[in-house]
Amino acid sequence: MHRVRPADPMAVRLAVAIKRLRDRLRETRPDRAKRLPISHLAILKRLRDGGPSTASDLAAAEHVSQQAIAQHVAALSRAGLVQAKPDPTDARKRLIHVTRAGHRLFESAADSRHAWLARIIDAEVGPRERPALDRAIALLERLAAAGEPPAGAGGPRRA
Repeated sequence: MHRVRPADPMAVRLAVAIKRLRDRLRETRPDRAKRLPISHLAILKRLRDGGPSTASDLAAAEHVSQQAIAQHVAALSRAGLVQAKPDPTDARKRLIHVTRAGHRLFESAADSRHAWLARIIDAEVGPRERPALDRAIALLERLAAAGEPPAGAGGPRRA
């Protein structure tokens, strides 16, 4: 029988704090972006960062099924945020691109998020605490990267 270990209190606190911060950041999004599921924003980010992609490559990168990615892409396409175009190197494939409206929406959401964070940091973190925040961010970045394959080692990238 598999025995479940009690949760590490620090891990629980960190998970709760990250969830609360993510929820607060979600609240800062412009109204149009608030109506989008976070999965749609993740797809827009992946396409913006990595360039046009096939649906199968997106599904693998996002760790979802082909059917799920097809539904997400269809919804994003109906919203005018992405469009599929023929792949110039393989006529059997279609590449999904972010539209100008998709770029604007994503930039607006990012600008809102960054402005909110800057205001909160200015209001809540004094000059003497800034170095501690900088170290905490470095630790969070290290935790976020733990277990990922090194860049260029293959496998899907995480956004």
